Amino acid sequence: MAAELVEAKNMVMSFRVSDLQTLLGFVGRSKSGLKHELVTRALQLVQFDCSPELFKKIKEIYETRYAKPSDLVQPSQTPPQHRPPPETLSLHSSYDRSNAVARTALSTPSIDYPALYGKYLNGLGRLPVKPVKPEVRLVKLPFYTILDELLKPTELVPQNNEKLQESPCVFALTPRQVEQIRNSRELQPGVKAVQVVLRICYTDTSCPQEDQYPPNIAVKVNHSYCSVPGYYPSNKPGVEPKRPCRPINLTHLMYLSSATNRITVIWGNYGKSYSVGLFLVRQMTSAELLQRLKTIGIKHPELCKALVKEKLRLDPESEIATTGVRVSLICPLVKMRLSVPCRAETCAHLQCFDAVFYLQMNEKKPTWMCPVCDKPATYDQLMIDGLLSKILTECEDADEIEYLVDGSWCPIKAEKERSYSPQCPILVVGGSTVGTSDVNGVPPPVPTTNGENGKVPADVVDLTLDSSSSEEEDDEEEDDDDDGGPKRKLPRLYQKDLASAC
Repeated sequence: MAAELVEAKNMVMSFRVSDLQTLLGFVGRSKSGLKHELVTRALQLVQFDCSPELFKKIKEIYETRYAKPSDLVQPSQTPPQHRPPPETLSLHSSYDRSNAVARTALSTPSIDYPALYGKYLNGLGRLPVKPVKPEVRLVKLPFYTILDELLKPTELVPQNNEKLQESPCVFALTPRQVEQIRNSRELQPGVKAVQVVLRICYTDTSCPQEDQYPPNIAVKVNHSYCSVPGYYPSNKPGVEPKRPCRPINLTHLMYLSSATNRITVIWGNYGKSYSVGLFLVRQMTSAELLQRLKTIGIKHPELCKALVKEKLRLDPESEIATTGVRVSLICPLVKMRLSVPCRAETCAHLQCFDAVFYLQMNEKKPTWMCPVCDKPATYDQLMIDGLLSKILTECEDADEIEYLVDGSWCPIKAEKERSYSPQCPILVVGGSTVGTSDVNGVPPPVPTTNGENGKVPADVVDLTLDSSSSEEEDDEEEDDDDDGGPKRKLPRLYQKDLASAC
């Protein structure tokens, strides 16, 4: 076994960049980097995970590169019989299925390319084109900056008919990657900014895929299980709780050395196909994204003013002319005054929300939906409204403004609350007057003094009468007025009180 390892290392040391990339792609490792990085990565594979399939692949690449001229097939000779394709491997997530075509091509006899080029130049045909299988792509996450691709998205392949499957992956970090992790700052105690994360999505090549966990997901790193984000509780009856599908941080359970790390994904096989990928990333904070947005995402006030004019421009087909539009200076997210007015370039409205709170909310629970129109508003689409930022500094005593057709604006101050109560008679209590203004806000006229000692005659309200008795007395009073008889007498209680007051 030691002799085979030495032989494999010598073969790897003689490989060119293309050979190293072919070997690393065969096992699903990253093919990017300089030649010495590729050599280091390949030697680590040989040292720590030299399986019979890997040794066979190394020997195959070596023989293809350094084949003797006598081994090449001559056009006049009868081509040898096709060798059977290499034994199909039981591929896990550590091997890339998309390289199956490449491995088959490498095992087929060599092609007479001069003859093919001659036919192509003579117009007799076209060169054979190797079919390229589309790869699974993952959506870009604003809070994660990809530094290196450790394992490109690879399909999880069930090995049997069991519902619960296990797919292992073996890889090792380079010295440079280990230093990046160790030298990175801590976002919180025990959590580094540079991380190795696992991302899982549907196996769909039509468009970039969002993170999506398979049923019964569990991740084991070396000898310990890694925590996976749990479910959000649902407050609505009949609605199942949702699980936030995010990248899974594996860094704290990995060997930060040249030792081989073994990742095992346990998943439920229920008909849907999933792919996994490993990435070295730098996790960003909402404060860092806000600073980046302030640096590159501010829209000039004149451009915002031109946008306002365009919004208020009269539509020839419309019968209603818009003379202005109101914009609130209060953030719809937290009901506080805006500090960094922001909106997506794809939004059709002029109303803004606060970028500080918007980024903080998406850092905890990423949705990236505009709180005004409830449409997608991703980080790359956000822009800071320079005109509204200027207005916020100039208008401190208003919570709302109005844009006019010429692009100018005016503040709209909150109207003071008024008291609206019906007019009622004045009640005299111990010589003081108590009353209310009429519906127009005009205070009642001050009665003139009359009688002895300059006292004011008062209208007395009988508080002992109910509604039925007052209606009957009103009817009797009308009858007395019609007959010319005496007016209704006051109750004895009030006659006595008035006599004592006089």
